[in-house]
Amino acid sequence: MLNFFKKIGKGLEKTRKNFENSIFDLRSNFDSVNKNFLNELEEILIISDVGAVAASEICNQIEKRAKKEKIKNFENFKNILRETIVEILGENKGLNFSSKPGIILVVGVNGGGKTTSTGKLASFLKKRGQTVIIGAADTFRAAAIEQLQVWGQRANTPVIKQKESSDPAAVVFDTINAAKSRNIDVVICDTAGRLHNKEHLMKELEKISRISRREIPKASIETLLVLDATTGQNAINQAKEFKNVTDLTGIILTKLDGTAKGGIVLAIKKELTIPVKFIGTGESIDDFSEFSAKHFAENIIPV
Repeated sequence: MLNFFKKIGKGLEKTRKNFENSIFDLRSNFDSVNKNFLNELEEILIISDVGAVAASEICNQIEKRAKKEKIKNFENFKNILRETIVEILGENKGLNFSSKPGIILVVGVNGGGKTTSTGKLASFLKKRGQTVIIGAADTFRAAAIEQLQVWGQRANTPVIKQKESSDPAAVVFDTINAAKSRNIDVVICDTAGRLHNKEHLMKELEKISRISRREIPKASIETLLVLDATTGQNAINQAKEFKNVTDLTGIILTKLDGTAKGGIVLAIKKELTIPVKFIGTGESIDDFSEFSAKHFAENIIPV
């Protein structure tokens, strides 16, 4: 478990160093939590991709607590900052499955790590003791099926597929029925990411959901959007577009190790009210974990 937390901490190293340097500059100007100090803090948060909405709320919360608790010590300020971040992000309630199999639809633009995240998620769930099957429902992207099969092998998880350009809903149908016949716990479907054709994508996802609920009455469906953390505010724009076409239940944030602006986690939660449920922090199949607000705050603003 210790190695696991060390790995996540290493993945957040760029973001932590960015915050440490900025916080050090704040410390040198610190007399008290006054307006000038809060303005500097807000600027630092926005530069770190926290976003204007979340940055403003963080500063407002810190100002209220500083007045109430008469905070004058810089270390106490850091504690309040960590606690405020945790409060905004909230508890990660994880995946919500009340049916068997539970169904996860993985969506996202091509190149954001969608197929890779599908394989990593399968491996993660298997290590938690669940049986998993993968559906290769991204049938229009060249080599997507072959790429998913490679990740399926790495995760030691079966992959159900059809020919390229076949109906994605038909792949989901086959995957669900394979899961039912094998008594599988979780179905993960890698779906198309053609956001430029929103109407087609919406119809495709609606058809997949309809077939899932027909084959599994009262099916529990998690729709997880994969976002590349290194794209910053562009990731927010992608999330808004996907939110317009489907009912998102959570975010998988990839490449968090590749950016010094991990504050995007806060922007996603505050601006979109969609929880970050999983994070990817490396290339290995094990560089994937459930998101913890407390662990995130402790890593980017160390004691």
